[in-house]
Amino acid sequence: MSATLAHRRHERGMTLMELLTVIMIVGILSSIAVGSYRSYLLRTNRTEARTALLRLQVAQEKYFLQNNTYTTELGPSGLRMATTDGAALDTPSGYYKVKMEAGSTGQITSSYSATATAQNGQVKDTACPTLTLNDQGQKTPTDSSGCWK
Repeated sequence: MSATLAHRRHERGMTLMELLTVIMIVGILSSIAVGSYRSYLLRTNRTEARTALLRLQVAQEKYFLQNNTYTTELGPSGLRMATTDGAALDTPSGYYKVKMEAGSTGQITSSYSATATAQNGQVKDTACPTLTLNDQGQKTPTDSSGCWK
């Protein structure tokens, strides 16, 4: 009987080596998960830039239909897009700065180009730091880059 009690006492807990092995495995899995999560957040935050640029495009086309010209004064929802010094505006969460300027013709009345540039924590998105949309609907980087998806 004393042999079975000694055997049970030996089986009760975990050894230090088993505990260290489990901690090491959890650490490796955590490092993989955190990296994937950060990448996911950066891709998700790009939605803010895409939304701002597409809303700006809608506002510009609406303005063009009514006035037969584009303007630097409009932004999404009719907000003032640029000031007299050409300052850019932040997107609602502050991940991007959006600026609009004259496009390929060099005059805002006939063409425009809107650019969203990453700032704050979004600058770590090295795959798509800048998104651009012009009056022709051309997007940069190209759709094949995945930045506009």
